[in-house]
Amino acid sequence: MKGFTRAETRFSLCGLNCALCSMQLGGYCPGCGGGAGNQSCAIAKCSLEHGGIQFCWECPEYPCSRYEGFDDGDSFVPHRSRKQDIASARDLGLEVYLAQLEEKRTILDALLADYNDGRRKTLFTTAVYLLPMEDLRAVMTALNSQPELAGQPIKERAVAAAELLREAADRQGISLKLNKKSKKG
Repeated sequence: MKGFTRAETRFSLCGLNCALCSMQLGGYCPGCGGGAGNQSCAIAKCSLEHGGIQFCWECPEYPCSRYEGFDDGDSFVPHRSRKQDIASARDLGLEVYLAQLEEKRTILDALLADYNDGRRKTLFTTAVYLLPMEDLRAVMTALNSQPELAGQPIKERAVAAAELLREAADRQGISLKLNKKSKKG
């Protein structure tokens, strides 16, 4: 949107973790306010109308009517925990939250580089997005403590990583399956 730029492109105006988004990973999106972006984003327009606030939670009107149904039926993984992510960023402080986000991105990059057989990007992205940091660290420690995996074919490494991530998700009661977008009307 013309005139809408932000210094922080890893965490969006509305609370999406851009740094973990598959659109940004694929080079299709520079993150909220990092380029041309979504030209019709009503929330970006609202930010400009409210003096260019960097995060919606800084607005005294948040949460406003623009958020009614915002996350409903969206299969886009970041919407699943957007409210939690905003609460975490506010509670921890933005710098601490962003440091954790960077650690998650490092874990995701390692999974994609060393364990992706070409069929696991969505699973790995979803798991890193939704699982708590301590579970992700435990998964990476478990993978790194199996030196025999390094010599295995990529398919075997991918299966091992996927299994550990699914087990961690099951322990947390987190579904790693994508939500189907609901049809309206």
